[in-house]
Amino acid sequence: MSDSRPLIIHIVYSFDVGGLENGIVNLINRMPVERFRHMIVALAYCSPSFCQRIQRSDVEFVSINKGAGHGFRLYPKIYRMLRQLKPAVVHTRNLAALEMVVPAWLAGVPLRLHGEHGWDNSDPDGRSRKYQLLRKIYSPFVSRYIALSRTIESYLVERVGIEAGRVRRICNGVNADRFVPASTRRDIAGSPFNDPGLYVFGTVGRQQAVKDQPTLVRAFAVFVRANPEAARRARLILVGDGPLAGSLAALVKSEGLDDLVWMAGERSDVPEIMRGLDVFVLPSQAEGISNTLLEAMASGLPVVATAVGGNPELVVDQQTGLLVPAVDPERMGVAFEMLFNDTAKARTMGAAGRERVLANFSMDAMMGNYLALYEGSPGRPA
Repeated sequence: MSDSRPLIIHIVYSFDVGGLENGIVNLINRMPVERFRHMIVALAYCSPSFCQRIQRSDVEFVSINKGAGHGFRLYPKIYRMLRQLKPAVVHTRNLAALEMVVPAWLAGVPLRLHGEHGWDNSDPDGRSRKYQLLRKIYSPFVSRYIALSRTIESYLVERVGIEAGRVRRICNGVNADRFVPASTRRDIAGSPFNDPGLYVFGTVGRQQAVKDQPTLVRAFAVFVRANPEAARRARLILVGDGPLAGSLAALVKSEGLDDLVWMAGERSDVPEIMRGLDVFVLPSQAEGISNTLLEAMASGLPVVATAVGGNPELVVDQQTGLLVPAVDPERMGVAFEMLFNDTAKARTMGAAGRERVLANFSMDAMMGNYLALYEGSPGRPA
């Protein structure tokens, strides 16, 4: 018996551990099953272990295994797939998948949404004229744009030249029932730093250039060298894996931090990780609206984050955490010192951060905004 629910096809470059991908997981898991079917098409690869985070059995995953370079050679394959499946919506995300709006338009998909979540390391502040031009070239094939932060919304309108009426800002939402504070720091399975007398900083994220964990390690080194008490009690946990893992381990060793830093690798127990930290750190060079930052705030953690992308929309400096310049280990180290020396203020910041998440970044609000778009008019024809 055929399924009468409209189909949404989410097209991404890859479906693996990452903030963008985690946002898709949250959206699909939260959306009412009776409203839409979903399919995820990864131009590169769908990670089987990451796909298991989708809690619905009716979601199909497709890996295209695209090689390097432009994807126009895939147009016939994507066109045939879309003509056969007849989705109501194709939702592409970020520049790496934007070109797939062309076969979606050719296949007659009525609503072609494109989400901009942030920039990568090759264009961390969105200044590349080449990438602005590419986005402009594909704009006639896009029905509506979704910007995950005010910064990205301004970029699309002011730099790319997209009409403001075609852009809607929808911030990520966080599951505040899953990410909840602990009254005291909890033990983390396998951690060498569960001693309650320690003060634990940590980060969670893919270890790649744009996330800039090396600046975090250097900042921690600055901090502990300047503060003998920190050298005795402060510890750092790095959760995640990725292309920088090897060089990051070498940096930890060269900075003489082997006994103070735990590289935990990729973990599936992120809520428990958050409850095992005293401070969360996001050292990125570029961000949209960070899921992980919201999860840390929902967990009642004070945060230290770089003042890039959407981070200043989430973190109220000196109230819910501390904002520091990107790629500045000295300033980040000073922020660590402030929180380490004033734990009462740090706890107050963490509580204020959770209240901010509950008031402004709920999962239900995000899901409702996406439902309104998915069920709305197709927008103007291309």
